[in-house]
Amino acid sequence: MSSVTTVVLAGVGGQGTILAGDVLAKVAMAEGYDVRLSEVHGMAQRGGSVITFVRFGEEVQSPVVDPGTADHLIAFEMIEAARRLPLLKREGRLVVNQRIVLPLPVLVGAAQVPDGLEAALAEEGAIFVDAEALACEAGSSKSANVVLLGAASAGLPLSQETWAEVIASRVPPATVEANLKAFELGRAACLKGACR
Repeated sequence: MSSVTTVVLAGVGGQGTILAGDVLAKVAMAEGYDVRLSEVHGMAQRGGSVITFVRFGEEVQSPVVDPGTADHLIAFEMIEAARRLPLLKREGRLVVNQRIVLPLPVLVGAAQVPDGLEAALAEEGAIFVDAEALACEAGSSKSANVVLLGAASAGLPLSQETWAEVIASRVPPATVEANLKAFELGRAACLKGACR
């Protein structure tokens, strides 16, 4: 097993992908790991593709993630999951929000969403999470990103206590309780096998 853990977070603008990557990086740093973080923003502030790379371990030389090397892919929607799948190792862990955000070419009729997208991701071993539903249950529809972190945390070597501390320090004070609950619901869903 590699001494470096590589996590890719992929979504579109406005989904909280960058905040989620920042939280993950800060959790890993708080646990004593060397961390490298890199972000790529799409053309549009809202709706453009956003990808964040977080690498942590005893010593991390570079934030670069080559195809087929990521240990974890956390996808905030299904089209981005398919788009970024080549980055994931064959035995990597794929956590996918059961949502499709239609890109501009689809919205204007120049392209179509591929048929059988969810089935194709399932064949790749995707762990599906209804992040929006769990976020609403937690009390904040904007906490889907934290639900996904909770789901992903079930497969990461980072303590729940550190996750809670960092989340509480990074979200607006009025949303701390809802975000902590969102994290717990996402984690519990995967630990109990409710993620499908």
